[in-house]
Amino acid sequence: MWDDFEEDPDWDEGDEDSIENQQNKIYKHPLMRKAKDIIRLTHALVGSLDEARKELYGGLMMEDATIMSSKFASTEVLEDYVAKMENATIMKVHAKSLKAMTYQLAVESTHAEEHLQLLRDAIEDYRKLFIEWVKAFDSNEKYDDGWGIFTD
Repeated sequence: MWDDFEEDPDWDEGDEDSIENQQNKIYKHPLMRKAKDIIRLTHALVGSLDEARKELYGGLMMEDATIMSSKFASTEVLEDYVAKMENATIMKVHAKSLKAMTYQLAVESTHAEEHLQLLRDAIEDYRKLFIEWVKAFDSNEKYDDGWGIFTD
């Protein structure tokens, strides 16, 4: 049964270095670092919510924050412009959702305004980095996936 997992004769030891280099590039990228900051800030805010609000908002907030970083990582390994733009759009939607949630928390007076502002400021920094990152996408590397988005 385990014989199916014998070493791949086409595997090159240099591939491991390439994968490691790519991971380092992803995790050292300013956008990923800012996304990780946002996760930490979000986790702190969610952790200080009362149980009812934590149940109501906490999962959504953490989902927004973590998707921002996970979609970045998956986008960095793609070449297809359409797929990159789809992921970038998802990242944007989750960043905007998380920022909107800070205003909901402000209305409910769950946190000091300066604590919520820290997360808003981090999202604004993320937005600025995001704009520069998206500009670097190569629109010549696009493949029509049949849905007609980002293909014109």
